[in-house]
Amino acid sequence: MLKIYLNNTTELHKEAQSDTEEYKNEFRNMKIKICGLKEVDNIRQVSVANPDYMGFIFYTKSSRFVGEEFSKTALDEIPDNIIKTAVFVNESLENILKIVTKYDFKAVQLHGHESPETCRQLKQQNLIVIKAFAIDDTFNFETLHPYEGPCDYFLFDTKTNHFGGSGRVFDWGLLRNYKLETPFILSGGLGVENLEAVLKIKHDKLYGLDFNSRLEDKPGLKNIPLINKVLDTIRNYEHI
Repeated sequence: MLKIYLNNTTELHKEAQSDTEEYKNEFRNMKIKICGLKEVDNIRQVSVANPDYMGFIFYTKSSRFVGEEFSKTALDEIPDNIIKTAVFVNESLENILKIVTKYDFKAVQLHGHESPETCRQLKQQNLIVIKAFAIDDTFNFETLHPYEGPCDYFLFDTKTNHFGGSGRVFDWGLLRNYKLETPFILSGGLGVENLEAVLKIKHDKLYGLDFNSRLEDKPGLKNIPLINKVLDTIRNYEHI
């Protein structure tokens, strides 16, 4: 990123300052997603903190599953500027659309083995489509080419035996291998304790950060002081 100016340390210093300010601004504008909400009062409290996205899991095997009797009124107080996101794992297109329509979701996050065609059909419904991929040392980012276009964003999570919510971190150095055009959301074990390290990641396609298990008191119950600390740290980011 830095240019070399021979015998001109003033110009070099100015360039470094410019790059530093640009880098800070990138993180101040970073999109924040709080995922795995299910309790009405807690949903209201998180919406007051004003993240960019709030995620609701419609996967019955998840400890953060919203439940069969999840009421639409639980989402009524979420401001329009927060993108309500429904999270699915290998769900049928018919059921996805039924749930999206019932709760008026604006985005879907697909955490299973959904095809590019499924993503394309959902995008044709004017939904924001986020496709999650489980990352480990063997993952080949080139396999994501068919999803470019059908998806608005990718989400990179830690590969485990389950579909997300593990609280485990993958090697962020692997992100250097991602060279496609679709912006991505980073997930997997993000929390207050590693936030400073997260904010040192430099990748021009990094669009947002997804927080779940490390910002909660128990599965599905988010810790509001921790969420506020994360949001304040990112939106007022100064340290390099």
